Amino acid sequence: MASPYATRAEQYFEDRKREDRQRLLKVLVGALVLAIYPILDQALDWNQLGQWIPIFVFVILAMGLNIVVGYAGLLDLGYVAFFVIGAYGNAFLTSPNSWFVQRGWIPEALQSFWPAMAVSWVLAAVFGVILGAPTLRLRGDYLAIVTLGFGEIVPDFFTNASTVTNGPQGIGQIAKPPSIPLLGGREIAFNTVNQANWFWLVLAIGILSIFMITRLYDSRLGRSWQAIREDEIAAASMGINTVSTKLWAFALGASFSGFAGSLYAGYVRVVYPDQFQFSVSIIILAMVILGGIGNIYGVIAGSLIIGSFDRILATELTRPLNWAGERITWAPLQWLGDWMATHNLNSDRFLIFGLALVLIMLLRPGGLFPSSRRAAELRRDDDDDDENDNLYEVREEDAPLARGSAT
Repeated sequence: MASPYATRAEQYFEDRKREDRQRLLKVLVGALVLAIYPILDQALDWNQLGQWIPIFVFVILAMGLNIVVGYAGLLDLGYVAFFVIGAYGNAFLTSPNSWFVQRGWIPEALQSFWPAMAVSWVLAAVFGVILGAPTLRLRGDYLAIVTLGFGEIVPDFFTNASTVTNGPQGIGQIAKPPSIPLLGGREIAFNTVNQANWFWLVLAIGILSIFMITRLYDSRLGRSWQAIREDEIAAASMGINTVSTKLWAFALGASFSGFAGSLYAGYVRVVYPDQFQFSVSIIILAMVILGGIGNIYGVIAGSLIIGSFDRILATELTRPLNWAGERITWAPLQWLGDWMATHNLNSDRFLIFGLALVLIMLLRPGGLFPSSRRAAELRRDDDDDDENDNLYEVREEDAPLARGSAT
């Protein structure tokens, strides 16, 4: 006869499998809905397809940052550094303007998009370890300050090392993905006019990233990250190697950032330091916080909300704002009408992001879609007090024993 503990364990894992299947089904349905967007964009003449590709790149960035911040609980404010390392890594390997390519230091096999993307992935992970190794003893604000400094140093390095990086002018003619031949002499090309193919490519890479990150979260390494996030001292006392676990968090989080940077460089085909300002790190962190720290699906939702406003809604909402301002002719409000008629909401995006974060922290500290564990951590203390009070209540079946012991 199976023990009740074994039965409960089997039930737990069965519930986990059922939840994983349900989540996978939702992801596939959502991906299918997104996959038909290019057809709708062309049929309805929306002309917004080119804006969604960078948004999806930022979704991959946010999922990578969620490994460091959400899973391991390590505050990283310099995440853009790995983004720029991945982008320039692709440029150094594939561009004919590269200082390394011109000197024949890059093998022919690596001067293509896909091998360069793999190398950029590994290169960003290596730099993640380089950053993580000397900062393992730091926590909280101190770790945030060190990563902030790293995020400022790396773009400045690419600006100042003009001999190798071409300085502020950047590096152009970066390789794009090679065309995929099809039957009948047709092919899937990735030029600037093939926005739909780029959309589907980034969508497929995003789904692959979701699969990899969810597998990591459910692995032994993922549970070690959660233990360190909850209580590092308790995790160490249970035998978890906190040094290697933190290094894995930095390395894997950085690798997804470098991966996204390489993909972004192949799409825009030119990189320069001004593309990778500190504000990029703040926007990615805002995506993670808004959606829900520790919940990959919440992070995706937060990324889509902030990214769509930044790239699409701010421009689209400017038109009705200007239209309404032009129709305010009442003299006492003429100043307001003049301001609305000429104002562009794109200049207010950081103000709106800041207000959104303030409201989220006040109303939903765990984000719009927090993970179940995170929601339990942020539950009201009153509920915990009620549960603790119940521990001291005498159960009905134990009442005679209690009375007997009292007598």
